[in-house]
Amino acid sequence: MPIRIAIDVMGGDHAPDAVMKGIIDALPSLAQDAVLVLVGREDVIRAHLAERAINDPRLEIVHTPDVIEMGDTPTIAVRGKPNSSIVQMAKLGSRKADIPCDAVISAGNTGACVAAGQMHMKRLPGVHRPGIAVTIPAFHGPVVLCDAGANPEPKPLHLWQYGIMAEVVAKKSLGIQNPRVALMNIGAEEGKGSDLIKGARDLFRRTPNINFIGYVEGRDFFNGAADVVVTDGFTGNTMLKTAEGLAASLFQAIITEIMEKDVDLLTKFEPVMKDLYKKNDYHEHGGAPLLGVNGVMMIAHGSSKPKTIVAAINKTLEYVRNHVNDAIVERIAELAPVEQAQPA
Repeated sequence: MPIRIAIDVMGGDHAPDAVMKGIIDALPSLAQDAVLVLVGREDVIRAHLAERAINDPRLEIVHTPDVIEMGDTPTIAVRGKPNSSIVQMAKLGSRKADIPCDAVISAGNTGACVAAGQMHMKRLPGVHRPGIAVTIPAFHGPVVLCDAGANPEPKPLHLWQYGIMAEVVAKKSLGIQNPRVALMNIGAEEGKGSDLIKGARDLFRRTPNINFIGYVEGRDFFNGAADVVVTDGFTGNTMLKTAEGLAASLFQAIITEIMEKDVDLLTKFEPVMKDLYKKNDYHEHGGAPLLGVNGVMMIAHGSSKPKTIVAAINKTLEYVRNHVNDAIVERIAELAPVEQAQPA
C-alpha cells in the first residue's frame, strides 16, 4: 500500500509558490510507494504543475476553496472555514475521508493546525493534550523540545506526557537508546519552580524505565545536558524563536567581522560557515510532529522555503515508517498506573 501524505498547499508565509516548488523539487527522490495529496485551490495547483510540465501519478489533488490566513484566530477559523485547506487536510489525516492519508503537512497557521488536528484527527488513546516536538541541533547532538507552541497553559499531567512522547521520538527517530529527559526550570535547585513544574517532576520520579535527570536551565539547553527538554508551549515557542534569531544574528556577526578584518579570510572560511549554517538552519530540518494526535501531523515553519517542504516530506515519510505513534500508544498504556496514582 502506498504511503499517502496530504500537504496544505495554501499554508505559509510564502504559499502557494514555495510549497508547490518544494513538492515538485521532492519528486525526483520521492519513494515510488509515496503519494502526495495536494490540498488547496485546484486552479492554483494545476497552474503550477502545468508551468513546469509536471504530470506525475504520485500527485493527487483535493480542491478546497477557502484559506485560513496566518493571522486568523485558530479555533474560530477552523469552525468558520470548514472548506479550508487546513481543515480538509486534517480530515484526510483522520483516515476516515474518501482519500485516507497516513500523514499531513502544513506550514500554515500553527494554532489552526493544532485545533483542526484535535477536532478531526482526535487524540491517540490515553493522550490528554497534543504537543509540538521540535528537534533542535546542538553541538553535542540534537535535543527534542516539547512543547513548542501547542499548549501554553498545560497541567503537570500534560508536561509528563510530553516527556514520555518526546522520549519515544528521541528513541525511534534519533536513535538515542536511553534519552535523558529534563524539565525546563528557572534553576536546577530542588526548591525552585512553580507548582506546575514540581507536579510534573513528581510524576516523572514515579515513572519506571525513564532516564529523568531533573531540571535544566535555559543556558543548559545547548550544552548537552539533556536529550529531551519538557516545557509549556509559551516558553517552548519563545525559546525556539529566540534560538532561531540568535543563530542568524551570530552568523551575520561572524561574517561581518571577518570581512572587516580581511576579505580574503571569508573565502577560506566559507566552506566551514556553509556547513555550520546548514546544520543550524531550520529549513533543513523540515517540520515538527504534533505528538498525541491520532495520525501524523507535521507542522512546518511559517516562513518555509521550498527546501523546507522537501525536508518535511522526507521527515514525515521516516516518521510514518518508524511507527512512532504505535510506540507512543504502547508507552502511554504501559505507564497508565503512574497517571492513575497521582493525587486528585
